[in-house]
Amino acid sequence: MSTIQQKIRDERKLRGLTQEGVAESLGVSRATYVAIEQGKRELSISHKQKLEEIFGDAVVGSEENYQKYRQMILEFLTLPEFKNGIPKTKLAKMLYLADFGWFYNHLESMSRLQYRKIEYGPVPDYYFRAIEEMYGEDGVSDGGLIDIRKEETTDGHTAFMISATRAGGSRSRDLLNKEEKAHIQNVGDRWKNARVREIVAFTHEQLPYKVCRYNEIIPYSLIIQEDPSNVI
Repeated sequence: MSTIQQKIRDERKLRGLTQEGVAESLGVSRATYVAIEQGKRELSISHKQKLEEIFGDAVVGSEENYQKYRQMILEFLTLPEFKNGIPKTKLAKMLYLADFGWFYNHLESMSRLQYRKIEYGPVPDYYFRAIEEMYGEDGVSDGGLIDIRKEETTDGHTAFMISATRAGGSRSRDLLNKEEKAHIQNVGDRWKNARVREIVAFTHEQLPYKVCRYNEIIPYSLIIQEDPSNVI
């Protein structure tokens, strides 16, 4: 089974979807869908597009997009101003701002992943997968590329602080070019001293988040309508 078919099957099971249900969404018979999952039938362009809508991310796209997103996480975590860690929610927001801010200037996102509107903000479905995998990365002697710890905030809340381990800090980030790394640095500089609620309020007031419905994929193109001062 190819990587693409494996992803499709895994994502369907992860979401508790049946083969019949996905087949109906694709407009094909169950037998045809089973053949797609088993790699016995080639995916058409229309089927790829519909599968991306169903699963909310580019599961039929390049694995490189996901790996680049992981490198974006490590790039933020290894900035000197975040050597003591970043709250999990704040990290997610800065990744969003990096991606949508990059689109604002280049008409393409940095990671090319799709972001979904959920209650706590815009995130790719794979943010949570990335954090989980990087915390327990196989083959890393000290347990993973990142460390997660609970920490009490000054306003009495509990935050999950994420920091890079030694292995994470030394991991290659070769999928990011110098301009992309400089952009991530700019986002980090802008929000290094901000509380979580400040960056949450900022992203929630942006047009892309405000106009979309909950659980809907957020079009990158909406960020173009923002004032430059409200992008990152």
